Amino acid sequence: MNPSDKPRAPRNRTLTLSASAQETLARQLLREPLPAGVAALTGRIICGDFIGLLPQLPRAFVDLLILDPPYNLTKRFGAESFCERTLAEYEEWFEDWFVRVLPLLKPTASLYVCGDWKSSAAVHRVLDRRVLVRNRITWEREKGRGAKSNWKNASEDIWFATVSNDYCFNVEAVKLKRRVIAPYRENGQPKDWEDGPDGQFRLTHPSNLWTDLTVPFWSMPENTDHPTQKPEKLIAKLLLASSREGDFVLDPFLGSGTTAAVASKLKRRFLGIEIDEKFACLAARRVELAQDNPSIQGYASGVFWERNTLNLQPKSAVPADTEELQLALGETPQPYRASKAKTK
Repeated sequence: MNPSDKPRAPRNRTLTLSASAQETLARQLLREPLPAGVAALTGRIICGDFIGLLPQLPRAFVDLLILDPPYNLTKRFGAESFCERTLAEYEEWFEDWFVRVLPLLKPTASLYVCGDWKSSAAVHRVLDRRVLVRNRITWEREKGRGAKSNWKNASEDIWFATVSNDYCFNVEAVKLKRRVIAPYRENGQPKDWEDGPDGQFRLTHPSNLWTDLTVPFWSMPENTDHPTQKPEKLIAKLLLASSREGDFVLDPFLGSGTTAAVASKLKRRFLGIEIDEKFACLAARRVELAQDNPSIQGYASGVFWERNTLNLQPKSAVPADTEELQLALGETPQPYRASKAKTK
């Protein structure tokens, strides 16, 4: 059964489209032949195979590239599917189209490439030959099936690279607000942390190990039926760290549209490409919704918040059904209080 055909619980907030809504949104999608010029592509979603579309795209127009290609797994994505292959074959497949994407990037561009343990090594080898690899982020996916004869697979990688040594990185924009476990004082005053009405917090520098993310699920309005949807909070970290307002973000494996929605919320220009029409329409709808609600779960007042702080976050970042979301996250429900603590 298609996930979208399953009966939904009354409080299920998964975004779905009626047949008529999908038909309307489908007419808004760009298709071949593409219009010429960056302006005509800005804020648009293309339905098509991006590899075939590459010759029609402008040169050197992208500030930030987000790549979330199929991992080296046999998996179905709507009407499309990907078949597992050897690591060498996956590396060859990845490099074949990756080298054709590079001319789209500005000399100052950055890029992030998602992968899992089966594809990450191949991705790294290709990147190391073609661009400057800066770091590997590992994030806890949380979900995953248990195994009797292996470790549960609950993490993914994101490779951070740049075209040159001239690139953007906004460390202040991606600090994480954490509770202070051992508050240290100097001359009676908090050192490197703040004592506010909602508790003791410290703004910490972002590391390459992310454990503060929640994979979208049924009670989150960003959730869709896409099988490998990334959290908006994750994409927000990438965009805030490696782009500025007005910069151009390209995502050629757009999926359900997380990059497009977050780019819209954070005032970045974007272009998304998705081969499956249903997911492309979902992406278009999420961009529409982002115009009315620019909040990103877990990001507020210019900082990212750690888990178990929903009741302390500013109201703009907290869903209306906070208690329901807390229960689903395994947190102890507490009454909501808008945070008045200062942030640096």
